[in-house]
Amino acid sequence: MVAFVKWYVSSLNASYSSRVPKGEWEKKPYNPVLGEQYFMKWGQVDDCGETNVVCEQVSHHPPITGFCIKNEKAGLTLNGHTGQKTRFSTTSLICDQVGQSIVELASEESYLLTSPSLTVNGIWYAAPYVELTGNSYIQATTGLYATFEFSSKGWISGERNHFKCYIRKNGGNSKEYLYKIEGQWSYKSTITPYGSKKSEPFLDVTQLTPAPMEVKPLDQQGEMESRKIWQHVSEAIQAGDTTKAGVEKSKIENQKRAELAEREENKTTWEPIYFKWQDPEPKVQSLQRMLSSAVKNKYDPVTSGNWVFHPSQ
Repeated sequence: MVAFVKWYVSSLNASYSSRVPKGEWEKKPYNPVLGEQYFMKWGQVDDCGETNVVCEQVSHHPPITGFCIKNEKAGLTLNGHTGQKTRFSTTSLICDQVGQSIVELASEESYLLTSPSLTVNGIWYAAPYVELTGNSYIQATTGLYATFEFSSKGWISGERNHFKCYIRKNGGNSKEYLYKIEGQWSYKSTITPYGSKKSEPFLDVTQLTPAPMEVKPLDQQGEMESRKIWQHVSEAIQAGDTTKAGVEKSKIENQKRAELAEREENKTTWEPIYFKWQDPEPKVQSLQRMLSSAVKNKYDPVTSGNWVFHPSQ
């Protein structure tokens, strides 16, 4: 569980911090279209084998993405989905991430993990940046669970991107813990065993080197892959031609509206290619029950289902 928490913290940095170069602000992302796909892989690192990634936009209203990350040599599979519910609060945009993921290991251990909420600040000053807020959870079949509390500023330092994590045993005293992990998910964190006053270094994400990411050349990609769909919009943005970017974006949106109208006229239902909805999903349901019994009313999942990857299709 300690190793899993370390990976989870590093993934937060990779997802919400390291992708924005220093001195730059968040950019408005493309709004994925229904059925949009993304494929990539991380090459071999330290003889761990290749890690393949498949993503598909399985719903447009509400927006939901299904994803699967798999490394056969390492015996690891991550399968999950994420959806977004957005709302405004004073000068910020809050994005609640709905969904969960299941990580399965060759050792037959499984881990359920959820995602924190995102707060986009600085919108009115044209200098937006993301902070994590609220809580997230990890529940393992081994009988251990972890709770995360995210804060926009540290309890003492006033720095951004702080978190506290407690690892506990299911069925144990909720006031006792095995480890407390705290710090900045975008910088350094420490770990402290229960009953100890001495903390030790846990993770410094600035010292990590991302694995090389591999994506097929554009001319080898399918028509529903992200870079292919948004090719002309991206080219216009990079050329500084906002008018053309708007025109190309409208072409995509109008095409998708026409496709929707055709489905409604023919009374047909669109189905994802790589994922199928399963509710309840047995592993999700089982781990949710374990977690709910430990944290009580603090954890209230929207669903016990998951968009399950079907590679044979």
